[in-house]
Formats: sequence, C-alpha cells, structure tokens
Amino acid sequence: MLSVHIGSSGRLTIPAVDSPPDVMITLQPMNIVSAAADLLWSRVIKDFPGIRIALSEGGTGWIPYFLERVDRTYEMHSTWTLQDFGGKTPSEVFRENFLTCFISDPLGIRLRHDIGIDNICWEADYPHSDSMWPSAPEELHTEFERFDVSDSDINKMTHENAMRWYSFDPFKHVPREQATVGALRAQAAGHDVSIQALSHHQVAAEEKMEGYRQRARAATAAAK
Repeated sequence: MLSVHIGSSGRLTIPAVDSPPDVMITLQPMNIVSAAADLLWSRVIKDFPGIRIALSEGGTGWIPYFLERVDRTYEMHSTWTLQDFGGKTPSEVFRENFLTCFISDPLGIRLRHDIGIDNICWEADYPHSDSMWPSAPEELHTEFERFDVSDSDINKMTHENAMRWYSFDPFKHVPREQATVGALRAQAAGHDVSIQALSHHQVAAEEKMEGYRQRARAATAAAK
C-alpha cells in the first residue's frame, strides 16, 4: 500500500506571482488530481496490478468528473495513445487500485456512490490547521445526517475501508467497545484538549505574506 500526499505533483499551483495565498490554498487539491492522472495512466499500474495507492488529503468531490473524463479519454484516444488496461476501463482500474481520502468534503459524501463507497476514507489530519479536531465526530456526523448516510456507508468511510485496504485490524489491540468516540473521550477526561499553538513564536501577518510572496516568485519562475 502506497500513500501519496496532496503535494505529490511536485509543485505549488500558483498561476501568477501576484496571486493571493488564497489561490494556492484553493488549488492545493488539484495537485493530487494531477498525481492521480499521472499514476493511473502510467506503466506502474499495468506492470504492478496489485499495487494499492491512497491519495491522502486529496478530497473526493472531484472524482466523479475525473472518472468520466478518463473513460472518455480512453474511449476516444486509446487507439493512438496505445493505452491498454486489459479489457477494463480506466474508472474500473481506479476503483481497484486507488483509495481516496477526505477531511471535510460534503460534496464527496453526497456523491459517495458515484465515487465508489468502497474507495473512500475519512481522515482526521491532526494536528494540521485543516483538521476538524477536537469536534471532528460532531462535524462529520452532521454531514452524514445531512445526506442521509446509512450506518453501513458510515462504517465503511470511517474505518472499515481503511482496515481492508491497509490490512490492519485495530480492534485486535483496542476492543471495539473501547474505540467509540464516547469511550475514547472518557479516557481523555481530565486532559487539556483545547486548541493551542505549537509554537509561542508569533509571526505577524505581514511577515507571513512576505514569505508567501517569496515562494510564489520561486514557483512561478520554476514554471517558466
């Protein structure tokens, strides 16, 4: 099982040197779309059909369009691009070989069966700023209720898919009844779980922005 991170495309997506940092943050999931396409069409999948790849932090809402696009590309162009998936469509191969992961992705939850319910994993991403910790269970459950997600689908997305794809059974180490949200929070009783900065060093917004501008200049220069 190979896990690739959201930055696996190898570069920051910054259209112009004067783009605000919001552009880079918005486009970060697009990096893993590039990585997924590169891997799906590569010789790796064909030479090692048993490989399994997790797209960490990539989100899931983009996948239905992606699957339609790769199948259309295969249908229209494979005769001259010389692609051959052994009688399978690219979307079938994707669902066999790729595990998709999300932190907060309401659209992906709504489109879970267009994505493939056996190919989705929720991830906490603690302690990054994208994490929903410490209210992740409540926020996630709100989205599950919003889209009327069944207990079966919830179990798959929250732990069963991960257990199967990674061939790991956590309940051998922690009994299932001790691994519920309520049980784990009871064990944490008395501990400070408030949100705190990892560093006491305070960086002014202007300093952060200048650091971003330096990275933007480097990224746009490298893309030329």
